[in-house]
Amino acid sequence: MEPSPVTRLSEEIEHTVADAIRRSFPDVHDPDALVRGSDHADFQSNAALPLAAATKQRSRDIADALAGELAPDSMLADVQVAGPGFLNLTLTGDAIWRQVEARLEAPELGLSRPAADTVTVIDYSSPNVAKQMHVGHLRSTVIGDTLARLTVCLGAQVVRQNHVGDWGTQFGMLIQYLDEHPGSGWDATGDAENNIARLDALYRDARNEFDTDDAFAQRSRDRVVALQNGDEETTRVWRTLVDVSADAFQTLYDRLGIGLDRADIAGESTYNPLLDDVVRELVDAGVAVESDGALCVFFDEITGPSGDPVVLIVRKKDGGYGYAATDLATLRYRVRDLHANEILYVVDARQSLHFRLIFETAARMGWVDDTVSPRHIAFGTVLGADGTPFKTRAGDTVPLASLLDDAVQGARAVVATKNPDLEAAELDSIARAAGIGAVKYAELSTARNTDYRFDVAKMVALQGNTGVYLQYAYTRTAAILDKADDASGRIDDTLALEPAERALALHLDGYESALRDAWQTHEPHRLASYLYSLAKLFSAFYENCPILPSAPALRANRLQLTRLTQRTLRHGLDLLGIDVLDRM
Repeated sequence: MEPSPVTRLSEEIEHTVADAIRRSFPDVHDPDALVRGSDHADFQSNAALPLAAATKQRSRDIADALAGELAPDSMLADVQVAGPGFLNLTLTGDAIWRQVEARLEAPELGLSRPAADTVTVIDYSSPNVAKQMHVGHLRSTVIGDTLARLTVCLGAQVVRQNHVGDWGTQFGMLIQYLDEHPGSGWDATGDAENNIARLDALYRDARNEFDTDDAFAQRSRDRVVALQNGDEETTRVWRTLVDVSADAFQTLYDRLGIGLDRADIAGESTYNPLLDDVVRELVDAGVAVESDGALCVFFDEITGPSGDPVVLIVRKKDGGYGYAATDLATLRYRVRDLHANEILYVVDARQSLHFRLIFETAARMGWVDDTVSPRHIAFGTVLGADGTPFKTRAGDTVPLASLLDDAVQGARAVVATKNPDLEAAELDSIARAAGIGAVKYAELSTARNTDYRFDVAKMVALQGNTGVYLQYAYTRTAAILDKADDASGRIDDTLALEPAERALALHLDGYESALRDAWQTHEPHRLASYLYSLAKLFSAFYENCPILPSAPALRANRLQLTRLTQRTLRHGLDLLGIDVLDRM
């Protein structure tokens, strides 16, 4: 049996205001207390305004009546009516201190699990076999992993799916090229990074020959047929390509702290045996029809960029299957075999129309309904520091490993300047955590539908909205607690709260609301924004409320507030996949 979660203060206030509405207006059913944070008090209720419309009374009079029902008690210190009928609600200090203590004593900060009893499939990262992961894979990989962590935290069963590109014409092309160029220098030995870099270069050579030599192109297509028919030698080489690529991907995932492993790989080839059955089902249902030799799904109600109705081609004229058939088979499998309630596709925004067609086709087939929600989690583009597309000087796509190297080097320079006495090994360890954390935080603190600039100097700065700033805030809490002789004293809830203490404590109690918001909207930047505000509020508390030099009772309270800040920062940064540091 799971422990009971700690009820948020905002929820308690909502219940209190709702009860006051029921007493004052017994004919109003399921009243909405409309409670939110306020700059004028701890909370504000706007319930009087819609009640005025429903009861034909003045909103100010309704607010006055509710204020009379909300007499100060052990939870409410003050109730004031403002403007046309806003209720400004101030909590007692002991209610706030008790909440800090309750969260410290509860497992997992007293968080509830609103996603329990649901199965969420998250499709993310999805690199291509025989090609290096590049900057374009960063957003899918990092956003998808944070959504997975967040969804697990809130109680769901999460199935991670890495839909790698491991099937199709390009593999016939590459295998044929390797067969015809035995002196290419690739033998599948050596470290993973060098292997994938060499394969990437050979892939480009093979593509060039495929595009310029018709005879080679035909031999490559014949090799695809051999692969599809299970030819032993062709299949052996293909499996080697997949294995070598998977090793390289895992090296990067481990470096980034991404929760994907080999068991999560479910590439395009996984669904190849299902395609004929999927197409048969589409045809039998009349959803897919033949047109000019191809099998298509038509959408009169959906138009493309040209304004004309779009068509989803499930099977091409030559009988070959494309991405549409594979994606339909994938979706059907995730619903029927994985029993998903929610399927998140973390794929860049350029694929929005494609996924709209896939989801609409699945709905026509009855594969998805009100109990199954497929969602395209679209995202923008990573740009260079100058705002132009992120490319090498030669115009090539930047390998992800190279990008991470630059960030770690930048972090190392910043940390070395701040703390020049660090031993080399410790400096390297801190630089790795800070550099990788900086990259991930820059990604996750940006609204996912927008583009952002990859600027290492800004990412690794100790000031501003950066991952390094948050990691430094955590180290400050660790240093304070480490210096305290006894940081486990009980909270004295009779002590008055300073404004900085009150602001920090209330923000800490809003952590679950931030998690729910990020989870429901699939917007990790909402959690990042919460953590940045937490770090700033702790900084203000630290500057305005002496901790270690204070009198014993006050010192104990402030140490516990520091401890809750530390635990919340650690928990939130872990959801973002960012390591915390006890020293920087």
